[in-house]
Amino acid sequence: MNLTKLFDMQKELDRFIQSKQGLEGDLFRQKGLALLVELAELANETRCFKFWSTKGPSERSVILEEYVDSIHFLLSLGIESNLNMLEEWPDPAPEEDLTELFLKTQQVIHQFLDSHSMSDYQAVWSWYGAIAAQLDFSYDDVLDAYLEKNQKNYDRQREGY
Repeated sequence: MNLTKLFDMQKELDRFIQSKQGLEGDLFRQKGLALLVELAELANETRCFKFWSTKGPSERSVILEEYVDSIHFLLSLGIESNLNMLEEWPDPAPEEDLTELFLKTQQVIHQFLDSHSMSDYQAVWSWYGAIAAQLDFSYDDVLDAYLEKNQKNYDRQREGY
């Protein structure tokens, strides 16, 4: 999946939000924490770790929206780190149990937040790709949901979210 269009769209959304909110300076750490929180929200909607509960996962549409919330912050972190020249989504990491995928994704996010390196950034994308595969989300699913959520984020900013 080509990421160039998504980076461009995210850069415009980030500019819009920063202008609307009067934000200046480095927001890397805040965006990093936001990515970790969104990953946790995604895990919560899948309920993959809730061994004590018989309740199933949330609806697919809810899980997909949570997934693309993470993608917004992942793109934004790449922009902040001048890594937005990454054109293609790296191959997914090896298939694993969904709980293990979330734990490993969290681990590589922390590595990237410390290193700001392209190799760690690609690793985050790779683990997110593995999560998408495990959740049976195609790149088209992700793209369509990203476009929809991107517009929703603009609308929220205009409405004083």
